[in-house]
Amino acid sequence: MAERREGGRESFPAKAAGPPETGSLEKTPDPLDRRLLRLSPEDNVAAATTTIQAGESVLIGGRPVRIEQTIPTGHKVAIRPIAAGEKVTKYGAPIGSATRDIQPGQYVHTHNVRSDYLPTLARGESV
Repeated sequence: MAERREGGRESFPAKAAGPPETGSLEKTPDPLDRRLLRLSPEDNVAAATTTIQAGESVLIGGRPVRIEQTIPTGHKVAIRPIAAGEKVTKYGAPIGSATRDIQPGQYVHTHNVRSDYLPTLARGESV
């Protein structure tokens, strides 16, 4: 509950101490590392909230997973196995299809996902 302070500003009480928050908007039985943000409970990827360096470990499904390739801030990480041809889901909606099997903790980007809506091109390619 907020209190009114001088000048009309609200003051909120300090958050109670407890377990660290997980990187999901929904409370799920599969905790994620704080550096990962699942935008919808249906998602099979999460966004990195900070750059995660190759060799670091993140918590996915309550287990540590080693990151093999540096994942830039805002980019996607698989949070469960995604089979080749399966839809990659972010925001609770499909954003593309996996072009090969993707394991939890792997970087999800144009090297392993094809857009179902727009051409996916490598640098220097044209339509």
